Amino acid sequence: MPEVSNEVIKEDVMELHTALYDKFGYEMKYIRPPKGEYSERTVEYTNTLGYTTVMWSFAYDDWDENKQGREEYGKEKIIENVHNGEVMLLHSTSKDNSNILDSCIKEIKSMGYEFKSLDEFEY
Repeated sequence: MPEVSNEVIKEDVMELHTALYDKFGYEMKYIRPPKGEYSERTVEYTNTLGYTTVMWSFAYDDWDENKQGREEYGKEKIIENVHNGEVMLLHSTSKDNSNILDSCIKEIKSMGYEFKSLDEFEY
C-alpha cells in the first residue's frame, strides 16, 4: 500500500468492499494492509474512507502455495502460539488450513479460549 496513490487505494478498497457486500451482504469496516505494509499516510487515508486498520498478532507461512501438505506443522504453529487477544491471520489459499481449522478451533476452545468478532473484541 505505501507505494501506491490514494486513488489506487480507494479503487482497490472500494472494489473489495462492493464485492463483499454483493456476495455476502457484509459492510466492510476493517482493513488489513496487504503483507502488513502500511504507512501513516495509508492508515490515515483508509480511516477517511471509514475503515479501521487491524493488524494480526499471529501468522505463519501458510500463504505459500508451494508449501502445502504440512498439516501437522500448521496445527503445531497455530496451537503453540495461541494467546489472549490474538488476531490470527490464516490465508484462505491454504488447503492445509482448510483441513486443520475444525480441529484447531476445537482444541483452542478446549484450552479455555473463545472466539469473538472484532466488533466484540474489548480493546
